[in-house]
Amino acid sequence: MADIDIASDRLRCVLSTQGGTIWRLEADLGNGWWQPLLRPPPEGSDREPLKAGCFPLVPFGNRVEGNRFQFDGIEHRLTPNTPWDKHYLHGDGWLGDWTAGVHGDATASLSFEFQGEAYRYRATQRFECEGTTLRATLAVTNLGAPPMPFGLGWHPFFPLTPATTLEARASSYWTEKAGWLPDARIAVPETLDFNQPQKLPRQWINNGFEGWDGAASIAWPERRMRLGIETTPALSRYFLFMSDTRFDPGYREDFFCFEPMSHSANGHNLSDLGGLTVLAPGQGMTVSMTLQCNAMGDE
Repeated sequence: MADIDIASDRLRCVLSTQGGTIWRLEADLGNGWWQPLLRPPPEGSDREPLKAGCFPLVPFGNRVEGNRFQFDGIEHRLTPNTPWDKHYLHGDGWLGDWTAGVHGDATASLSFEFQGEAYRYRATQRFECEGTTLRATLAVTNLGAPPMPFGLGWHPFFPLTPATTLEARASSYWTEKAGWLPDARIAVPETLDFNQPQKLPRQWINNGFEGWDGAASIAWPERRMRLGIETTPALSRYFLFMSDTRFDPGYREDFFCFEPMSHSANGHNLSDLGGLTVLAPGQGMTVSMTLQCNAMGDE
């Protein structure tokens, strides 16, 4: 395990090879006061991915119902990968050891290879700091013999303050059923309608949203900060998570997760694969996410 520090004149980023995570990300908006853009992690040498600022989703994100799916007439089974969830969760990349590539003051790359029963692939990440902007690029290549459905995304943890607002367009969302699984796709309820900037309700939220245009904005009025999020190509789905004390007794309403994804949760079991991309042997896909911070009023 190793940390990798990259920076620009106004951005500081710490990466970890454990889980291929963005461990810490801070920006200076010109007053010498460094502010976290992602949830600050704990101090010390622990690099537990669930405590990081952001981790990658590869070869897909979220869960597959029953840990099984059929593709091209073959049933594939997945093995749970955490002690607290009966599902194989968020792929393998966030739990794996990544290899650091050549890096400079403001750029770094990581790679990861996985040989499983269902999925065999190589994943790469590249990070670039410029001004108050971080660009993360995530790619995957199918190393297996058969074509397989792949998806990519990120799982960032963002600071949550009393006045935090989110703007992220969506035309529908998935309700939740037992096992933290998606149930039915319906119209977005008013309390979760972020087509215009809105404060996040303080309640359990664990839902996928569809019809996104790939751009979002988070504002922290108390800190006079705004963070723009943009994906390339524009991803059409995001997942929103807000914990509660029943799930996590230590939760203090101090973070939420806004997760850009190329596909729907449990897309493997949807008739249209929920946006998953079928990759032939040797074929790959790439997505990028840009985080750009500005002082409110300076956009």
